[in-house]
Amino acid sequence: MTGFLGEYEVTLDAKGRFLLPAGLKKQLPEGDSASFVINRGFEKCLTLYPISSWEPIFARIAKLNDFEPKVREFRRWFLNGATQTELDSAGRMLIPKNLMEHAGLEKDVVLVSAVNKIEIWDQKKYQEMCGSYSSDMFSALAAQVMNGNME
Repeated sequence: MTGFLGEYEVTLDAKGRFLLPAGLKKQLPEGDSASFVINRGFEKCLTLYPISSWEPIFARIAKLNDFEPKVREFRRWFLNGATQTELDSAGRMLIPKNLMEHAGLEKDVVLVSAVNKIEIWDQKKYQEMCGSYSSDMFSALAAQVMNGNME
């Protein structure tokens, strides 16, 4: 299988570290067991990319025309805060303080599978986001997205 499945609740310690759950470690692409890029997400969360998922995205961004103002703006927003990180010898990952502040992470965190990356959410914000969707709203969204009707 290529990609991630599942939700995992973890706790941040006083230094902003969490233990990467064994269930996610087992799903890492071969050779990606320790090296990641952590970045701001599009919503108020963080995105954790295994290095093999990050490299093609970065390569694509690097090829964009730097003379285009929208390219420069996108790069600033997307790469702002992106940090390469590794698991320590105990299997913990440190979240930089500026990224913790961006996502409002305090103690209880949810790691959410997002195909080839993992979203990192404050548990309360994640529950609020999930609770804001009714089954009818989700059904309509699924039909729109899966049918390619993005308007």
